[in-house]
Amino acid sequence: MNSPDTVKNHGWTVTMAAIGINLALGILYSWSVISKAIPADWGWTEAQKSLPYAVACLVFSLMMVPAGRLQDKIGPRVVASIGGVLVGIGMIIASSSTGLLMFILGFGVLAGTGIGFGYASATPPAVKWFPKEKVGLIAGLVVSGFGLASVYIAPLTQYLADPKNYGVSKTMLILGIAFLIVVTLLSQLLKAPPLGYNPNAKTAAGAAAALPADDYTPMEVLATPQFYLLWFMYACGAGAGLMVIGKLAAIAKTQASLDLGFLLVAALAIGNGAGRIGSGMLSDKIGRRQTLLIVFLVQTVMIFLLSRATTGTALANPYVLSVLSALIGANYGANLAIFPSVTKDFYGLKNFGVNYGLVFTAWGCGGFVLAFAAGKVYDAYHTFAVAYYGSMVLLIAAACVSFLLKTPKHRGLATK
Repeated sequence: MNSPDTVKNHGWTVTMAAIGINLALGILYSWSVISKAIPADWGWTEAQKSLPYAVACLVFSLMMVPAGRLQDKIGPRVVASIGGVLVGIGMIIASSSTGLLMFILGFGVLAGTGIGFGYASATPPAVKWFPKEKVGLIAGLVVSGFGLASVYIAPLTQYLADPKNYGVSKTMLILGIAFLIVVTLLSQLLKAPPLGYNPNAKTAAGAAAALPADDYTPMEVLATPQFYLLWFMYACGAGAGLMVIGKLAAIAKTQASLDLGFLLVAALAIGNGAGRIGSGMLSDKIGRRQTLLIVFLVQTVMIFLLSRATTGTALANPYVLSVLSALIGANYGANLAIFPSVTKDFYGLKNFGVNYGLVFTAWGCGGFVLAFAAGKVYDAYHTFAVAYYGSMVLLIAAACVSFLLKTPKHRGLATK
């Protein structure tokens, strides 16, 4: 029997499968198209149309904790397969009704749970196969699938949901069956390395193998001040991005008098995916903390520029707004690549799934609470100022907190 250090490395196979799973789980981003296509005779209000998506996002973020614990215990293959089945069944249930309650149950609860299970099982097995020097790159690659998903899901769903083609109900059925099959099949390629496997043992000759991080239990993670610093920074970074991202199309139309909805969504998605990969690679080179600082400060500048893109200014043209959208998406996406990497650096790999699940709750809480608050204020006062300046304040606060971020003391290693 081979020792853990000589076992065949399945890292790139697992990484490609994980990217594919996230590309499928990005079905979450299809909702904006589905909600727009819901027929008037269903009798749904605009507020009701937002409920299945809001529930899905909340359930997704909350399920990351139990799903992460489960994949740590029984492995990613089974948990990701369960995720694929839940997403498929949820979409199929929603397709069988025109009622809001069934859509909340199917898309919101079941598909949201399935997305959480699949997402929680994609990154951990991939990063475990690679040395510390590549963790940021691999995490960025895996989560880029989720960020890039809307590039193909949005136009595909728009085509399918057109009443001249299949309509909303049949679209939900088609997507549910397709992604159940895709996610379940790709899940079979997920595999964590054997116990004791050391990816640093195969570094270049003469290179010093990096010392492994201590393996923290979830309760030990919650006892460290670093967890709360990470949580705050993640909530600010994700929340600030989502406060603006959710309003991009409306900003272009009302502030710059340009109807660029689909173009900005595509630019944002490409930037989102590329930012996850690029920031992951950068954090491997210069360190997680330094990369986060750059991301927060650059995002502040991008949002400030967007606030000045008004009709008649040089910033208010399709090309500039597309670039700004891509850069805002890139900096937002960077959060989803760097925070899993720093969680692994600080707290080890043994319980990485559940530990990152705890950190990820910041995305669900910060992101959607702040985005919802910004939307409510806009409805009341018809101004994007709260989204702009609120985002910039949060980002500057996160940048300041990044200077306090240090490796947990008893690990005995210094942060880059």
